[in-house]
Amino acid sequence: MIAIYGLFWVLSAFLVLPIGLRTPDQLPGHEVETGHADSAPVNFRPRLVALRATVLAAALSALFYLNWTNGWVTRGDLNFFGDPPVEDLGY
Repeated sequence: MIAIYGLFWVLSAFLVLPIGLRTPDQLPGHEVETGHADSAPVNFRPRLVALRATVLAAALSALFYLNWTNGWVTRGDLNFFGDPPVEDLGY
């Protein structure tokens, strides 16, 4: 379950990363310093990103665990293509 939480945390970090970021174009009066990219965010806060990712990963992990124990969605429910044309390939 720790590995599943870790996977959900990394996914969540990428999902919440762009939330709330502002570029210099969006803030009046902010000048880009020499050597900085024009698209670089001016208000990046990694602790807030980590906190948001932790909360989202905890919620997703809880949903995954509840689905695992209660069997709400199974592999059979995700089979969109039906049964394979050949059950046994003979090897």
